[in-house]
Amino acid sequence: MGREKDANVKGDGKAKHKTTKLKKLSDHESAGAGGDSLRNSAKPTKSTEKTDNGKNHKKVKTPKTPEPGNSPSKSVKQEPQDDDFTVKKKGLKRKRIKDESIEGPSYSTATPTSKIRNKQHGKEDESDGEAQKKKSKKRTEKTVKKEEEEHPVSKKPKRTKEEIEEARLLKIKKKEEEEQNRWRWWEEEKYEDGVKWKFLEHKGPYFPPEYQPLPDNVHFYYDGKKVKLSLAAEEVALFFAQMLDHEYTTKKVFRENFFKDWRKEMTQEERLLIKDLDKCDFGEMHAMHTAKVEARRNMSKEEKQALKEANQKIVDEYGYCLLDHHKERIGNFKIEPPGLFRGRGEHPKQGMLKKRIQPEDVIINCSKESKIPVPPAGYHWKEVRHDNTVTWLASWTENIQGSIKYIMLNANSKLKGEKDWEKYEVARKLKSCVDGIRNQYLLDLKSKEMGVRQRAVALYFIDKLALRAGNEKEEGETADTVGCCSLRVEHITLHEQLEGSECVVEFDFLGKDSIRYYNKVPVIKKVFKNLKLFMENKQPGDDLFDRLSTSLLNKHLSSLMPGLTAKVFRTYNASITLQQQLKEYPDVSHVAEKLLSYNRANRAVAILCNHQRAPPKTFEQSMANLQVKIDARKEQLSLAKTELKQAKKEAKAKGSSDPKLVERKKAAVKRCEEQLLKMEVQATDREENKQIALGTSKLNYLDPRISVAWCKNMEVPIEKIYNKTQRDKFAWAIDMTEADFEF
Repeated sequence: MGREKDANVKGDGKAKHKTTKLKKLSDHESAGAGGDSLRNSAKPTKSTEKTDNGKNHKKVKTPKTPEPGNSPSKSVKQEPQDDDFTVKKKGLKRKRIKDESIEGPSYSTATPTSKIRNKQHGKEDESDGEAQKKKSKKRTEKTVKKEEEEHPVSKKPKRTKEEIEEARLLKIKKKEEEEQNRWRWWEEEKYEDGVKWKFLEHKGPYFPPEYQPLPDNVHFYYDGKKVKLSLAAEEVALFFAQMLDHEYTTKKVFRENFFKDWRKEMTQEERLLIKDLDKCDFGEMHAMHTAKVEARRNMSKEEKQALKEANQKIVDEYGYCLLDHHKERIGNFKIEPPGLFRGRGEHPKQGMLKKRIQPEDVIINCSKESKIPVPPAGYHWKEVRHDNTVTWLASWTENIQGSIKYIMLNANSKLKGEKDWEKYEVARKLKSCVDGIRNQYLLDLKSKEMGVRQRAVALYFIDKLALRAGNEKEEGETADTVGCCSLRVEHITLHEQLEGSECVVEFDFLGKDSIRYYNKVPVIKKVFKNLKLFMENKQPGDDLFDRLSTSLLNKHLSSLMPGLTAKVFRTYNASITLQQQLKEYPDVSHVAEKLLSYNRANRAVAILCNHQRAPPKTFEQSMANLQVKIDARKEQLSLAKTELKQAKKEAKAKGSSDPKLVERKKAAVKRCEEQLLKMEVQATDREENKQIALGTSKLNYLDPRISVAWCKNMEVPIEKIYNKTQRDKFAWAIDMTEADFEF
């Protein structure tokens, strides 16, 4: 692509042709086609076809599925978003697949002539070498300077000291008002067991807008011919078109599931015609989508403000409820729009159609004396309930996995806060009886009953490795994910000796969200012998714990301590590990070093709980940028030290013409040293957390009171550990926790 750009720069004629092409495309797609990929579509291409109107139409083929052997397998998958697909400003990088062209949003196949030209350009570029790069760099710099002269960037005027102080005081005042208005529910008496609220009123969920048909100048093509789809089929086709730049559309499972569900939405005539996804051309639909994304990105300040105000009106109407006559924020008041299911990891149902939820699918929950939410005109609710023993406001069943979805209150609400507080209190109670439970399961390893032995080994794994228990699933309903109780023989390998350790168990399986769990763990001999026994005369696909289930395990745990489950064990081990790790780290003076110690303790918990993530796509670039800043700061420090040395020399030789000069230079050196330390610590922290997700354990498994107490003891502002949303979520913990808190 870079070579083609250089070629286009040569000669005014080609530059003019490029500009004209861009203008034509913009005019043609003024109704909403074009978009983010305009920078590509502006380039001249030979691969065009004549449409019925006589206009040039670029043929877009859907990217073909790569061979299974060639597709890169990733053990760690990032959790995908279910929002509308958006294209990043720089463009998403995606491996080019066979028969896919280099240029244009249409992915049209390049002609042999253009390929020969590309090869010739390639040879020229190679011969030019570094000189060519320098020339192009100078050209770019000149262009940038010229643009800056023509369109000077408006800089914000610097604020005066008075304005800065006024803004600071306003911020403090706003914070104080928030604290005064906060509902301090943790200071009130709790309701009797089972009762969650006594009054609940809300407006119901907010439904996504109905589908708007494609404009007249945007078409779908099958086998090179224009096809007018029915509204239902067109909407589903657009879902796929919006994802053309995404890796998902190259996956065999995704494509097969999509095509199967898409055909269900087609008319009989469409089904008879459209039989091969590879012959489908979604190019104009994709271009329209990217144009809309680009238009949203390039909105004026006034347009953005108008959109923000419109969204705020929706939030004000649907985003709040009255809970026991206190105004509380609702977490997810919007019904999820229809689209294609992505799932997490290599989910077998990815690509299936998530159908539109109608009011007839929704159950409303509110108090009897409240105003019942009014459904959209022409519709009615499935049911209206008045159940104050549950915390949800509305519910419906989604079609992909048949799971029930709920509209709940926000994370900083009373109901969520009470639930968190109760969860950590149960985990704290486990601390007093965990030794007895451990002694019991160690004795059970010798039991005469095979079921008791299996339960003991499973408990050992849950306790020592923080494994999830694993819930029973219907076959084929979800991805092949397992937990402790559902482990199969194929998921573990026993080693008498491995890497200098005895009795090593090698785990390799897909856990929650299809995240791979791989670990080599030395275990005690009793556990090792029992595992050998459990695996005797079994096939790789057989259950390791064939006489144990999650329900049986949790039933046994609740008999040992009220409210005890496998998840409580996981919460206990995570919280106690954080507390122990924080105590082990040495005292340091700088806040940045203290935060590094905290993040390392948090990381130990994340590793224990197998909270992984794929490295961010921008990781390498952000690290390179940070390194540039570090190098610049080192130079600055070196200069500051030289100036300090010179100032001392002058002060000693001539006497003190400026007595404060040396002090100022010392302060400058100290400031540079602190800034450099902060950046170096930040670089270390980023590198160490590249593939570890700290947020999951921090929000769901670590008692916030441990972190609050640590902040008070170490004199670290709580804002350094928790952001605004997290501080609101854990307001109860921040308010009640003293520095001497022990989990």
